[in-house]
Amino acid sequence: MAVYLIKRLAASVLTALLASIVVFLMMRSVPGDVVGQMLGQTSDPVATQALREFFGLDQPAWRQYLGWLSRVVSGDLGTSWTRGQPVGGLIGSALLVTLQLSVATLVLATAIGVPLGVVAAMNEGKLVDRAIQSFTLLGLAAPVFWVGLMLLVGISTATGWSPPLLYVSPAQSLRENLSIMALPIVSLAVLQAAAYSQFVRQSVVSAFSDDYVRTAVAKGMTRNVVFFRHVLRNVAIPLVTFMGLILVQILGGAVIIESLFSLPGLGRLMLSAIETRDYPVLQGALLIVVVLAMAVNLGVDMLYRVIDPRVQVG
Repeated sequence: MAVYLIKRLAASVLTALLASIVVFLMMRSVPGDVVGQMLGQTSDPVATQALREFFGLDQPAWRQYLGWLSRVVSGDLGTSWTRGQPVGGLIGSALLVTLQLSVATLVLATAIGVPLGVVAAMNEGKLVDRAIQSFTLLGLAAPVFWVGLMLLVGISTATGWSPPLLYVSPAQSLRENLSIMALPIVSLAVLQAAAYSQFVRQSVVSAFSDDYVRTAVAKGMTRNVVFFRHVLRNVAIPLVTFMGLILVQILGGAVIIESLFSLPGLGRLMLSAIETRDYPVLQGALLIVVVLAMAVNLGVDMLYRVIDPRVQVG
């Protein structure tokens, strides 16, 4: 186990390094920079050159990257070029919002999608199964921004209520926080619950076709007993893998939802950094997202041994 962890951590460091290079090069390939954003296209050449030197943009790209990387290794993500605040503090505040949104969405999607998938599989071909399949298809086809917009417009029109525009943390007021986060969480959870339902249904139906399960049914065991004794364990491991993928997808969908509902999360912070060409903020935020994704994948691998000790991760 220890050797496996060391190998995975080494691979994760390499992946993060390659991701940081890709992000760095992509940002430099976008037309314009922070100086142009600040001074405009008709600015004084002397002022433009002075600002470029101040931000280090006059240096070769490789030197800019190595300078940023050396600061990151020492624990310094730099200072925002447009806000003048430490990048670590900005990302920390935004990350709390995104994590709350992501974890709550994952819990809600799991609570809805997994039971629906099981019910559909246990009633394969029946009216209940077809109804759940219809929900699944609609959920998978609907873009997350459309779901969020329809919920926002529909509830506002029907009740006259709309979520507050100013974000309130759970520590300040849990009730106000939930009123702000409810619609974004539901918007993201609809798509993920549909994906859960489809995946679980297919997994359970496939498990019921295995020879040993069919033998148990032939011996007189009910489908419910067979499910809890034999099918559940076989479905649990792929479900954990799928849960990790869902969480990464939720982090990606948070970018759109946070913008739609004015949530000060990591996705909205990155969009703002792209618009203003704030390289330190964007590079730091994307690095954190990559690290989170790798941590999720590593956590999924570790859960394999908890669910089924027979699984080897070496």
